[in-house]
Amino acid sequence: MTRILVIDPQFADTDAYLEHDLLVREMGEHTVTLEIARPVDGVVPAQTLASADAVINCRSRHRITADVVDRLAQVRIIIQAGVGFNHIDLAACAARGIPVCNTPDYGTTEVADHAMALVLSLLRATVAYDARCRRDNGAWNTLSLPVPPVRRVRGQVFGIIGLGRIGLATAQRARAFDLSIAFYDPYLPPGIELALGIRRCQSLAELLGLADIVSLHCPLTNETHQLIDDAAVVAMKPGAVLVNTARGAIVDLDAVERGLRSGHLCAAGLDVLPVEPPERNHPLLAAWSAGEGWLEGRLIVTPHAAFFTPESRQDMRRLSLLAAVQYLRDGQLRSCVNLALLEQAAKG
Repeated sequence: MTRILVIDPQFADTDAYLEHDLLVREMGEHTVTLEIARPVDGVVPAQTLASADAVINCRSRHRITADVVDRLAQVRIIIQAGVGFNHIDLAACAARGIPVCNTPDYGTTEVADHAMALVLSLLRATVAYDARCRRDNGAWNTLSLPVPPVRRVRGQVFGIIGLGRIGLATAQRARAFDLSIAFYDPYLPPGIELALGIRRCQSLAELLGLADIVSLHCPLTNETHQLIDDAAVVAMKPGAVLVNTARGAIVDLDAVERGLRSGHLCAAGLDVLPVEPPERNHPLLAAWSAGEGWLEGRLIVTPHAAFFTPESRQDMRRLSLLAAVQYLRDGQLRSCVNLALLEQAAKG
């Protein structure tokens, strides 16, 4: 019997995993069972880990460290039911011959939509106007309309850091609003900008100095950790707007707070934070929580929700389960993120 362990599903309706007909369709005569495990204080029982043949890890909060990998006595594959994989020790998995796959093709349109929603909510002050009108009928007059980020959307330079699946989907949406698109992504081959008809920046500094809006769509790696720091904020065009729907630790929250207080950074829309749930004693988040006037209309925080729709949740389950069963059935790898490390380990 083959056992697939699903660790920490993000939602309560786990029956959707347990009853998934993909197991029947894809595994045929093979007997496969699914087990749901919800970590207690971040820990999955050792016996549960030891008896699994495959793992589907559903939350980035559950870290698969080298210690956890050591307990996976018979696991043949690990699937992250999501895009990011910085919380998984890829080298430790490779040393044990365990491929790690992510699920990059779920939630793409949702995250792109959410990034644009944050941009438009800031530049059109929809959230700020709603809050004002809720408090006071006096807000219903032209004298109260000015909100710092509000400006004409058309013609603004929309800068994208990381032009992968989501970055490209966001660029297409931004173009529909007559924004001028620029991007920085050193890993894309030359000429991609010609195929897409958008501007390529040769350095991060070039993009930051050009863009009226900076939208982050890169993975969290050692290279991108706190990519947006004090120096990056200073390099931004005065009055720029920052949007992050990627990973919280790509942004130094202290730098964003200083940039907003100085006025050099006009506004920010953050769907992800370095620590989740938020550390509300952080100066920026404390000011946001208290509704301090200097931040009105300049900061929107959403709860790592850019990926979510009922449809994307179904895709996440289906695609991560498909990756597991295809490998268990015939060794087919779907979006393996530690392939180079596996090859190195195999060479000894």
